[in-house]
Amino acid sequence: MHHDDDHDDFGGLQRDLLQTGTALGRRQALKVAAQFGAGLGILQLFGCGSSTEPGETNNPGGACTRIPEETAGPYPGDGSNGPQVLTQTGVVRTDIRNSFAGLSGMAAGVPLTIALTIVSATTCTPLANRAVYLWHCDREGRYSLYSSGVTNQNYLRGVQETDATGKVSFTSTFPGCYAGRWPHIHFEVFPSLAQATNVANKMATSQIALPKAASDLVYATTGYAQSITNLSQVTLASDMVFSDGSALELATITGTVAAGLTATLTVAVAG
Repeated sequence: MHHDDDHDDFGGLQRDLLQTGTALGRRQALKVAAQFGAGLGILQLFGCGSSTEPGETNNPGGACTRIPEETAGPYPGDGSNGPQVLTQTGVVRTDIRNSFAGLSGMAAGVPLTIALTIVSATTCTPLANRAVYLWHCDREGRYSLYSSGVTNQNYLRGVQETDATGKVSFTSTFPGCYAGRWPHIHFEVFPSLAQATNVANKMATSQIALPKAASDLVYATTGYAQSITNLSQVTLASDMVFSDGSALELATITGTVAAGLTATLTVAVAG
């Protein structure tokens, strides 16, 4: 059912750069309180000190808990298991809904902005000029380049460089829930854009969990019908990745299904 797909690199990330000019053992004993608001279940995260606005920290000079190291899964597209997008021209982009590098196609679904803030686990200060490679399944639960029906697509994959405040933002679609897994998003952090062409350079690999309240609202819309059944058969406590604690990986969701949602998370890594 799953196949690797080979594509020309069209010059790779190196050309993009010319044209445009971390690991913790499994969960620590930290168990962080999560409280949900009305509607979408807005989650306040306490990974870097006490409660802050989404994407911010209030503990400069203090210590933040490093995000847990997680599996990249079988469909990373980073060259570690078949397909390699990190060396393809066009992979550095904000909007990841379309395929690129000579491929065509667009992932449908409820609009989702994924906003991450990368900070130092030692000092909690923002880390500028790091690179984040992010990928996830489409609303049908398929991974581009691997899953049957989309081996000729590379959508829902992209790289961004953090700005001076450690922030990156991706325009995407809300991922579906496939059998056996909680709704999630994968990402890897690299020391720089130049080093993001080789998976051996990554400094962290983790996953973002999406809150149930938001997922329920999205999955009630067209195209997500199978996700309703799949989500009913899994919990954060039973998920193979998040079962030992998800507090540092559970995103804050804001917005509306009609206007688009935003998932926000502060990610502490070595540095």
